[in-house]
Amino acid sequence: MLAHGAGVIIHISSIQRRLPLFEATLAYAAAKAALTNYSKGLSNEVGPKGVRVVSVAPGFIETTAATALIDRLAANAGTDRDAARQALMTSLGGIPIGRPGWPAEVAELVAFLASERAASITGSEYVIDGGTIPTI
Repeated sequence: MLAHGAGVIIHISSIQRRLPLFEATLAYAAAKAALTNYSKGLSNEVGPKGVRVVSVAPGFIETTAATALIDRLAANAGTDRDAARQALMTSLGGIPIGRPGWPAEVAELVAFLASERAASITGSEYVIDGGTIPTI
């Protein structure tokens, strides 16, 4: 048996598990939904052994790849990067904070969840999406 606080597993999921874009990324969304479900089940299995399991579900995060996509969209539409970014946010249903998230924001959340400050957190999903997923 592992000692209390023996480790943490952090799965990176996506808000697409709850908001699939059927015309573009349905397989990705299905895989992330499965990962989130697996994460919850695994937390129940390994929690008694001192291993915490959590899931982080980012929304639109402006990574290097996302910036490249924005640049391609701008070029294809004959517009600038800001207009292409806004069009992409609109296609996702909007982001209430008015901008995509930043990689450093996701990293800060992950660092907290991996730390001893989060020692009693397990089996949970943390959404970091700027408010994209609507409240029901």
